[in-house]
Amino acid sequence: WSGFIFIPNPFLPGCQRHWVKQCLKLYPQKPNVCNLDLHMAPEKTIDLWGQSKEQLRRKGSSKGEPRSLLEKLRWVTLGYHYNWDTKKYSANHHTPFPSDLAFLSEQVAAACGFRGFQAQAGILNYYHFDSSLGIHVDESELDHSRPLLSFSFGQSSIFLLGGLKREEAPTAMFMHSGDIMVMSGFSRLLYHAVPRVLPNPEGTALPSCLDQALSSDLPVGSVMEHSSDEDWQVCAKYLQSSRINMTIRQVLAEGQKFPEEYGTNGKGQAPSENSHHQENSRAKRHKPN
Repeated sequence: WSGFIFIPNPFLPGCQRHWVKQCLKLYPQKPNVCNLDLHMAPEKTIDLWGQSKEQLRRKGSSKGEPRSLLEKLRWVTLGYHYNWDTKKYSANHHTPFPSDLAFLSEQVAAACGFRGFQAQAGILNYYHFDSSLGIHVDESELDHSRPLLSFSFGQSSIFLLGGLKREEAPTAMFMHSGDIMVMSGFSRLLYHAVPRVLPNPEGTALPSCLDQALSSDLPVGSVMEHSSDEDWQVCAKYLQSSRINMTIRQVLAEGQKFPEEYGTNGKGQAPSENSHHQENSRAKRHKPN
């Protein structure tokens, strides 16, 4: 597929741990938006990490245990916040994009030949073994000449890459922890889906690429931060049954502005947890056949 780039885990030892911690501890914080905001009072979603970490750390293998708030997280939006109802972004629903994630995205894009890529919007998806992502096309961004970047951490999944029409037969591939996909050019508007999340093929609770901690001597100016052992214990317990995916997009071309109608949607609402919105993996909780 022209423009489709698959990069098997390029992360140095310990680096994936930083992004996992950010996705669980930092990025769900306000002013970013998450699915729990739809049916919980604002004060209840201020510190999902703080409310969940002890429960997660103590968690056993019993299916009957109540889920922590972090385990109920399905999606988080960053930068220009995606409106799940209108399938649009708008100028008046924007918060600062995390600088470390912007740096990662812009470096990966540049390495793939896309210099000047600007990370303006992010959708973080939190999958469990019973989660899936329906077939869809990412076409809400106003500039399709810029690539879509996808980063995966934790358990593995099957990724289906289809064609320009929904009915075209897709190609299946595995996505493992640390793998990066870049959809650009012709592949930028192809249908795709994630039908299954699978235990990592090594047969261990976590993939071995997550075993090592970050090196103690980070280069000057690194965006990486060391995680405490305590924090990583919480992340590791979460990832034993979960997969995190970050998709980063440039919404506007250089100097482009939103059309007038894009600015009138307000904050919008994301789908509820039982919605069948095609893009709302995070909300779809189905029983496997």
